[in-house]
Amino acid sequence: MFRPLELFIGLRYTRAKRRNHFISFISLTSMLGIALGITALITVLSVMNGFQQELRGRILSMTAHATLNRWNGLVDDWRMVRDQVVRHPEVQGGAPFIRGEAMFNNASLVSGALIQGILPEEERQVSDIGDKMIRGSLDDLRPGEFGVILGKALASALGITVGDKVTVITPQATVTPAGILPRLKRFEVVGIFEAGMYEYDRGLALTHVADAGKLFQFPEGAVSGVRLKLRDLFQAPRLARELADQLPEGYQARDWTQDHASFFRAVQIEKTAMFVILTLIVAVAAFNIVSALVMVVTDKQADIAILRTLGATPLSIMGIFIVQGITIGLIGTLLGLIGGVSLATHVDVVVPFIEQLFGVKFLAPDVYLISDLPSQVQWGDVSTIGLVAFGLATLATLYPAWRAARTQPAEALRYE
Repeated sequence: MFRPLELFIGLRYTRAKRRNHFISFISLTSMLGIALGITALITVLSVMNGFQQELRGRILSMTAHATLNRWNGLVDDWRMVRDQVVRHPEVQGGAPFIRGEAMFNNASLVSGALIQGILPEEERQVSDIGDKMIRGSLDDLRPGEFGVILGKALASALGITVGDKVTVITPQATVTPAGILPRLKRFEVVGIFEAGMYEYDRGLALTHVADAGKLFQFPEGAVSGVRLKLRDLFQAPRLARELADQLPEGYQARDWTQDHASFFRAVQIEKTAMFVILTLIVAVAAFNIVSALVMVVTDKQADIAILRTLGATPLSIMGIFIVQGITIGLIGTLLGLIGGVSLATHVDVVVPFIEQLFGVKFLAPDVYLISDLPSQVQWGDVSTIGLVAFGLATLATLYPAWRAARTQPAEALRYE
């Protein structure tokens, strides 16, 4: 810690009205530059956190936290598997599924999609697809009736709605006297859902697990696997391995982080890149303190010389200007933290105001998956940004303070 003399003089230099107003201007701009850089950094990272949370929520509302299946075939007794894993205290529920690729045909319109067989009464335990229905309900899927629920974009591409018939074509071939033909089956559209993600709305169809089994020629009672919902989705990788180890040999587990690994990795890379880029902006503002303090040192040559003749050591002189630089950096950092947190927590108010003021729409709903700017302030990010900014500002004070400590009293007073 500095002695009271260094602290007193350093703070006095910071708040004093200098003869050279240009020095005061540079100090002020350095302070404001740090504050603006920190504000931008906190806001951008909070918005990216919000996007990540929103997308993760939408994805996990349609997919399971983990799935269990066999290495080399189908799951014959899914109820045994489900009953065994739900005994684990971290497992909330499980449901069977059958998954396969198919082509959907309506008149001259054809579209490929993933068809997933579900058990409606069990599906609610592992996904929120029932809450995404805009026409019909999951209960409209009944065994033997060959009903199908389509994503909104898929139904629109095929030009069909609830009550229409659609032909489903599977890759499995059927041998007939006329040759090998693909398997065809007429399904009735009994519902339409909208997940809010194009991947699902355009490429997913749901049917009853019994009808899917007949369509893909599965043995009676066999399914592709069991989907699970966990209490803590962030523990999915560990819990998936534990659950697979509890089952007989031949079972494997996958979790949601593996199914969407590339997507979430890309989001994390973008967040890291933005942190680095905006940190460089903060660094530029912080190192403006160097210019300000060098000019202060030049302006205060006579004062430094007098202090040295009165017995001040070079270390004391260095401490005076370190206090001044740290004060500028600390004020700028605090202003930036307050401004950044305030802006990040009110993005939902500020952005609509700007859009209304200038008559623009930053994220058009017909183009972007998310039309609003979600924001989630993570205090770990805020503290990291504050420490990095303050550290850069502190480093920026070292050279001017060292230069002040090297001032020779005789040289400084020669022309006074």
